[in-house]
Amino acid sequence: MKRVFGVFGDPIAHSLSPAMHNAAFSALGMDCIYHAFRVKPEKLEKAILGAEAMGLGGLNLTVPLKETALKLDCIKPDPLAERIGAVNTIVFGENGEIKGYNTDGLGAKQALQNAAVEIKGSKIVVAGAGGAARAIAFQLAADGAEITIVNRTEGRAIELAKDISAAALSGDVTGRGLSELKDLLQDTDVLINTTTLGMHPNIDTAIATAEDLHPSLTVFDIVYNPLETRLLKEAKASGAKTVSGVLMLVYQGAEAFRLWTGIEPPVELMKKTVLEALQA
Repeated sequence: MKRVFGVFGDPIAHSLSPAMHNAAFSALGMDCIYHAFRVKPEKLEKAILGAEAMGLGGLNLTVPLKETALKLDCIKPDPLAERIGAVNTIVFGENGEIKGYNTDGLGAKQALQNAAVEIKGSKIVVAGAGGAARAIAFQLAADGAEITIVNRTEGRAIELAKDISAAALSGDVTGRGLSELKDLLQDTDVLINTTTLGMHPNIDTAIATAEDLHPSLTVFDIVYNPLETRLLKEAKASGAKTVSGVLMLVYQGAEAFRLWTGIEPPVELMKKTVLEALQA
C-alpha cells in the first residue's frame, strides 16, 4: 500500500513540494506519494487528526498554518518549534503521538551558507513577522547575527523581537515598522523577505526597489514561485547579491524528509526538480 505524505496550506496550488518530494521518493524506490491539500486555519486540527487517522506518513505546513499549528492540543512540538512559535513539519508516531517540528530556520541558514554569506556578526533585516520569519530570525540570532524585524504592523515586529530576545540568544534583535525599511537598508548586510509579496500570481509586487538597495547587500527572497521574483530583479539591478527561495525550500524539505523516513534524501535531485518545474 502506497504511503501518503502531504503539505497543507491556503493558498497551495503554487507549491512545488509535491514535485520535489515525489522525485526523491521515486529515486530511492520508495512506494510513497506526496500531495498538496488546501486547508484553512479553522479546519487545521480536523485535517491533521484526519491525516493521522488515515495513516499518512507525515505533513508539511505552509502559509498561513505554521503558527496556528503550535496552538493545537493534538500536536506535541519539539523544544525548537515551541521556542520559535511555529510548526512546519508534522511526524506521526506509531503510538498515535503527533509531533511538530520546524525546519525553516535550518533551511534558511543552509541557503545563506550555500551563497557564502557570513551570518555571525552580520546585520540582517527580516521582512515579515509570520511563521517563517519567526523560524529564520530565531535561527540567525542564535548564530550571532544582529536582527531587525520589520513588519507592516509594527507591533507584531516588536513582539517577535521580544520573544527572540527572551530566549537569550546571542544576537541583538529589534522590531520596526515596514515604513522604516528604506532607511534601515543603508546599513544592512542581508535583507530577507519572508512575506508573500511577489508570490505567484501577484508577481509585480516587492518590498523594496533597486533605489532602496546597494551593491554590498545580499537579498534573500524565500518566495520561490516565480523563480526570479520582482525583489530579486530589483536586487540584481542594484548590483546586490541574490539568494533564491528555491534553496530554502529544498533544504527545509530535505530535513523534513529525514524526520519522516530516517533516510538521507537526494538533495541535488530535489533542487533540480524544483528548478525544472519553475522554468517549464
